[in-house]
Amino acid sequence: MLRGLIISLICCFCNTYILTAQPIKMEQRDRWKGFQRVNLTLGNHKAYYVKPLNPLPGKPWVWRASFPDWHTEMDSLLLTRGFHIAYVSVDDQFGSPYAMYIWDQFYSYLTTEAQFATKAALEAVSRGGLYAYGWAKRNPDKVSCVYAEAPVCDFQSWPGGKGKGSGDKEEWLKLQNAYNLNEEQLPKFTDNPIDNLEGLASFKVPLLHVVGYDDKLVPSSENTFILFQRYVALGGPASVYPVNDGPQQLNGHHFPIKKAAAFADFIYQNSYPTDKPLSYKNYFNIRGGITNAYEIFTAKKHATIGFVGGSITHNPGWREKVSRYISERFPNTQFRFIEAAIPSLGSLSHSFRLQQDLLDSGKVDLMFLEAAVNDRGNGTDSITEVRALEGIVRRAKKANPSMDIIMMCFADPYKTEDYNNGKVPLEVLNHELVANRYNLPSINLAKEVADKMRNKEFSWNEDFKDIHPSPFGQELYFATIKSLLGESFKDDSSGRIVKHPVPQALNHFSFINGHYYNIKNAKTDRSWDYVSSWKPSDGLSTRDGFVNVPMLVTEKAGSKLTLPFKGTAVGMAIISGADAGIISYSIDGGQAKEIDLYTEYSTWLHLPYYILFSGDLKKGSHTLTLRISDKKNKISKGNACRIVNFFINEIDSSNK
Repeated sequence: MLRGLIISLICCFCNTYILTAQPIKMEQRDRWKGFQRVNLTLGNHKAYYVKPLNPLPGKPWVWRASFPDWHTEMDSLLLTRGFHIAYVSVDDQFGSPYAMYIWDQFYSYLTTEAQFATKAALEAVSRGGLYAYGWAKRNPDKVSCVYAEAPVCDFQSWPGGKGKGSGDKEEWLKLQNAYNLNEEQLPKFTDNPIDNLEGLASFKVPLLHVVGYDDKLVPSSENTFILFQRYVALGGPASVYPVNDGPQQLNGHHFPIKKAAAFADFIYQNSYPTDKPLSYKNYFNIRGGITNAYEIFTAKKHATIGFVGGSITHNPGWREKVSRYISERFPNTQFRFIEAAIPSLGSLSHSFRLQQDLLDSGKVDLMFLEAAVNDRGNGTDSITEVRALEGIVRRAKKANPSMDIIMMCFADPYKTEDYNNGKVPLEVLNHELVANRYNLPSINLAKEVADKMRNKEFSWNEDFKDIHPSPFGQELYFATIKSLLGESFKDDSSGRIVKHPVPQALNHFSFINGHYYNIKNAKTDRSWDYVSSWKPSDGLSTRDGFVNVPMLVTEKAGSKLTLPFKGTAVGMAIISGADAGIISYSIDGGQAKEIDLYTEYSTWLHLPYYILFSGDLKKGSHTLTLRISDKKNKISKGNACRIVNFFINEIDSSNK
């Protein structure tokens, strides 16, 4: 249903280096501005942190990006007031993905081994803006504020010199090498500091830039002013302080700092007292991990990752961030990302569309799976949900026994209410049941959102806003998923792919062999029409994969069809619009049952709607009989039934 529309190839900055964890070694200590400095090496990179005489509770800290010995008056003041100062040298990398990886490792060391605060105040000078904003946008949850002096915010301006500034040809070539992009490719790069500020703005990270009044090297009009205009438009707080007095050197790029105390206050007030957020690690269980995927990402040149879910996965946000993170983490591997997500659909539909929408696209190495939100919204019962989730896992493992799978439960108000009442949501219990049975990693974002709101870290109405998360919520989801991936991508590769044993099924009727069953298999009366490419005439919205496709359609009460099939489960995938009717159905001449096809969304949307008629039939041949009732929902405009697909499940030895 989605094939040909959902595949993207990403080969991100395929440099020749390999990203592996850098060993961190303690070196000889010395003094810096009268304070003790702890010197480190992170692989080949020199780093250090400076200790105050009387550290503040929570250990707030400043992270300098480039030129750590330039304008240090603020740092001295903050050290005196109890802040730590830290720096890692990533020379000539201009904020590239490699530099960001080194920054990630340095951050992890400082916040775990040295127990620094979880949020850093970033200080950036000149090209340091590329590092500070590159990392801040990837980690808005880990930044208390950004202070910058004449920062580079667009490398087209400097060192590119593509605007008013003169640029620097030598540094421009170094930057091309760092990003592995040539002169023709760089103008298409869309993640300079001035770009993609939504996540940072959603966390309300305060920005303060001090700029030269007439900086001809890094013109403010091409850097700070563009960034601030966009940032403020997104709701982010930002202030600029122009310097027009004192000696202006290097074409106005160097200028005196006469208000060091005031700027130090900006950092102090936005960084202390320190926040104490709940750890992301509390909300995932690695279990058997994703060792096979890690091995393939590390050793192979090609890998495929699939995303199966509803609108939270389909919409732009966490999925794109995860794809970028993995691509940057493994720069020598070409990734194929398959977005096999359809809004409104949950585990039942996933189990019957998995083959066509994902597995038929080729070997999948890692699959992300979510269904908890739509399973609640669609009213999926517990047994059906378990059968569907287990069917997805076993079907995927049957297609590729070495496939790794990450199961996720996203948040909604119902689940938050359950947790606030001391109850674990049923959908979470079932996801965890299947994940535990098959030793799969799982992430409970529903509990994380509920817990963090109780911890006063954010609110639903002002920050998260909706089950389709705001940029803030998307960043939160990504941060937790990234944390699980980071823990999983350890450098302890076994060097081999393991085919994990598949345990006995939880339920004999799980939809392990679920698949679509062509609508042409139905035997209809003359009231039905086969429409080869259906589209609405009423102006209502549609979903991808459920428009301009073949459908079996009737709008007449009394219409009848029969469907012969073999299997233990049968159902149909329809679209439910403003004229959806009521059906009556029976199997093998049994008692007839009615289903109202009209939904709460039918007034504005032809909603994809999966209906399971039976999930536990005896193995063998059966016949479904379906009639359009002369009754209809009082809100509906008609008696329509539009069938996109039937679906069935067949039993074989793999169900045991």
